[in-house]
Amino acid sequence: MAERSLDLMLCDARQGEPELKPFKLLLSAEELPTVGLALIRAGIAVGPDDPVLARKGCFGVFGRRKDWGSPIYAGDRLELYSSLLIDPKTVRRKKANQNQDAKFQAAAAKRKARRL
Repeated sequence: MAERSLDLMLCDARQGEPELKPFKLLLSAEELPTVGLALIRAGIAVGPDDPVLARKGCFGVFGRRKDWGSPIYAGDRLELYSSLLIDPKTVRRKKANQNQDAKFQAAAAKRKARRL
């Protein structure tokens, strides 16, 4: 069996400052290079349902979120992301409510001014 290898860059941004290090993915002749296989061979994950990578969107290639079985190519940068500190959906909802409250207060002030 002939072995082949892919040269990748592994960027781990889970703990503070991102670390960029080269990684060589060794493959046998019948293996397809996937993101999941690279994560297993790098020692980061044990399988697709590993609790370390259980949340959605915690890894990607060149800034784009990828699935476990997505193909990976030579020269790709495999990135591991930290969890979000604030949910973007919650922030947008809170901001929209603040804007709505401001509209209501302005309308109430306008009505009060007309009565005086």
